[in-house]
Amino acid sequence: MTDSVNCAYLDCFSGISGDMLLGALLHSGLEKKFLLAELAKIKEIDFRLTVEDQLRSGISCKQVRVHSPAGQQFRHLNTIIELLSESDLSDTIFTKAKKIFTRLAQAEAKVHNVAIEKIHFHEVGAVDTIVDIVGALIGLEHLGIERITCSPLPMGRGFVQCAHGNLPLPAPAVCELLSDIPVYGVNQEKELVTPTGAVLAVELADDFSNMPAMTIKNIGYGAGSHELDNGQPNLLRLITGTLTAQKESGIVEIIETNLDDWNSEGFPYLCDLLFNKGALDVSLTPLVMKKGRPGQLLRVITDPAHGLELKQIILSETTAIGLRFRKEERLTLPRESIMVKTPWGDIMAKKVQTPQGAVIYPEYESCRKIAKTHQIPLSRVYKAVSKTEKN
Repeated sequence: MTDSVNCAYLDCFSGISGDMLLGALLHSGLEKKFLLAELAKIKEIDFRLTVEDQLRSGISCKQVRVHSPAGQQFRHLNTIIELLSESDLSDTIFTKAKKIFTRLAQAEAKVHNVAIEKIHFHEVGAVDTIVDIVGALIGLEHLGIERITCSPLPMGRGFVQCAHGNLPLPAPAVCELLSDIPVYGVNQEKELVTPTGAVLAVELADDFSNMPAMTIKNIGYGAGSHELDNGQPNLLRLITGTLTAQKESGIVEIIETNLDDWNSEGFPYLCDLLFNKGALDVSLTPLVMKKGRPGQLLRVITDPAHGLELKQIILSETTAIGLRFRKEERLTLPRESIMVKTPWGDIMAKKVQTPQGAVIYPEYESCRKIAKTHQIPLSRVYKAVSKTEKN
């Protein structure tokens, strides 16, 4: 079956920072009064929030600035977590915020070769970082966003001055946070992705890819704090809407290898191993390989979560010395398992909802068992299920 899911796409064509995301959320319908009321649940932080309507390249947007009358108070990670735990924030927001601050602290600790419990730096402890991170979580929860896709992130170049000195761009902590995340270099001598923006993208996004198929409901723009070269608008675009989510994963991993020296008698055994470990489909296709040698293409389709274990099985059970793999989108029809009554007993089948209506497909093993037990043609069992479908 399918359900409608509230989703968001972070279009980071000019990067992402905490204040840009907060501005985009406010431009998308988050009310400043509500945001401030929620942030007031965090005790012992003193700040003032200004939200300014602007035009960037003719595009309406909001720019957020966090002002702290007492200046930037630097805090340890444990102090931040204690501050949040003693607040009146919801358990969901507290748990997510704790995870985000911890990941940010781990990245900075690794870069500066300092134990995480001893690290003391402004990226974690500054009031504006607390407001940006917690405010973003408040906004996403308030707008009912359930799934987030983020675009690949642009990496500027040059240097940025911070509390630790003059650092190369992308900032070392950003590089650490964006390990295994798709990025690309651009000809901008500016900090396009801040550590706060990086950790928010990594922790909040369900995947990094192109904009998903969705029904757009609203678009918000959050403005950055500096001007970019060539008149490029320094904006983060937040596109919100709905998508149709399948119970099964819409993203699958395809694992392939060409085999020219493997005894395919082991294919049924291999299939059992793969299916037992999460494979969705397994196929073996004849090939003509180099020098006219006959070979086979082994293809396995799986949920990405099971990919590593299935690759290890293939490399252990076949003569493959290398594998190809990629991720693809798929569309599946809603279906459910049912029992169909026949003159010989119940038969397992799948009821599939097609655009033209429901169709029933009998399960082979169940039909084979009936045919063998009652010594009747297999085709007769199939016809009985088809008759039931028409009735």
